[in-house]
Amino acid sequence: MEISGVKEPRTLTVAELKTLGLVTAATVLQCSGNGRKYFKDQLTGDQKMSGTPWTVGAAGCVIWSGVPLKAVVDALGGPAEGARFITGTGGEELPAGLDPKLLVVERSVPISNLDNVILAWEMNGRPLSLAHGGPLRMVVPGYSGVNNIKYVKAVAMTEVETDAKIQKTSYRVHALGEKGSPDQPSVWEQPVKSWITTPHEAAKAGQVQIAGVAFGGMNACKSVEVSVDGGQTWQEAEFIGPDLGRFAWRVFALSADLARGTYTLVSRATDTEGNVQPEETEMNGAGYGHNGWRAPAVKLTVA
Repeated sequence: MEISGVKEPRTLTVAELKTLGLVTAATVLQCSGNGRKYFKDQLTGDQKMSGTPWTVGAAGCVIWSGVPLKAVVDALGGPAEGARFITGTGGEELPAGLDPKLLVVERSVPISNLDNVILAWEMNGRPLSLAHGGPLRMVVPGYSGVNNIKYVKAVAMTEVETDAKIQKTSYRVHALGEKGSPDQPSVWEQPVKSWITTPHEAAKAGQVQIAGVAFGGMNACKSVEVSVDGGQTWQEAEFIGPDLGRFAWRVFALSADLARGTYTLVSRATDTEGNVQPEETEMNGAGYGHNGWRAPAVKLTVA
């Protein structure tokens, strides 16, 4: 792969990269449109929103192993003067005769992420498969999935963001009916978020184990509250299982004594900087970044 925007630009093989360092980190890998269905449910009249109507399923917590990008950049003399972004370019073969900027998967993120970015060749302890971006993927912890470049063939320290369509006008947060433009916020950092994974629809009366996942985006998750009455009252849940670091999610659990009846289960996370998961997420035209706690509620019947 090609490394540029450094004082000593070079093209390195994966074997050469493996001599420069090794780090293992867990991150939440989440589609930018995870939760889009909850936005689509609010549309009225002739309002439209494209994209897959995900609820909460387009996310996972992944353990990556690879070389820290900072170690690579330091080995090549450090960033060039004036560098403000890390720009990764995917290695997909592009069809001839079309403007490559319309198709290339090339994303820029602020260079403040240099200490966190990983050029990963392993996922969950196994060689990174082609389906998940192998042989090498640029992982940007805490950032939405689109910024984690599959089959990365080039990384550059750049003064400006790429002008590829996927950055310039796509994955921008804008109002319904508007088109994307470079002056709108880019889909970068993930917000604090949680949801309940179990139980689903029914449970037996008595002690009911309520569990889910929570994460803080760029910060660790500090605490999670659970409500069985749709947010009228809250109880603090406990974390179970290992803490895999600030960019990973935590599994939480609460045991609730529930009599026969119908319940609305929701969860609300707080990160270490005091950011609290909101009740609702402000509507945007492409359905990005949903993190409201009310919409993913579980309707539970206890018998």
